[in-house]
Amino acid sequence: MELPWLGEHCSERTCKQLDFLPLKCNACGEVFCKDHIRYDDHKCSSAYKKNVQVPVCPLCNTPIPVQKGEIPDIVVGAHIDKDCKYNPAQQNSLGSLKLHEYPAA
Repeated sequence: MELPWLGEHCSERTCKQLDFLPLKCNACGEVFCKDHIRYDDHKCSSAYKKNVQVPVCPLCNTPIPVQKGEIPDIVVGAHIDKDCKYNPAQQNSLGSLKLHEYPAA
C-alpha cells in the first residue's frame, strides 16, 4: 500500500519517483531522488553557483581565477607567460645539484 502523502516526488521530469528520503539540491533547491541529485544528473541550471573549480598554476601553485566563459587552459597559460612568480633558480632539481669531486688517483 502506497502512502502518497509521505515523502516527495523526484523533480526530474522523466523520473517522478516517490522518495521517502528525498534530497534537496543545494544549487536549485528542487527535490530529487538519489539517482538524480547530482548536478549533471538533473541538468541543474544553477550548478554554476556551487560547482566551482579553480585551476592552480602548475609552477607556482597559485590559484588562478577564471571568469565565466573563459577557457581555464588559456587563462593559466597567460598567467604563466605574464604573472607567474615561479623562479626555477629557487627550486631543487637535478640540474642544480653539485657533484662531489674526488681527487685524481
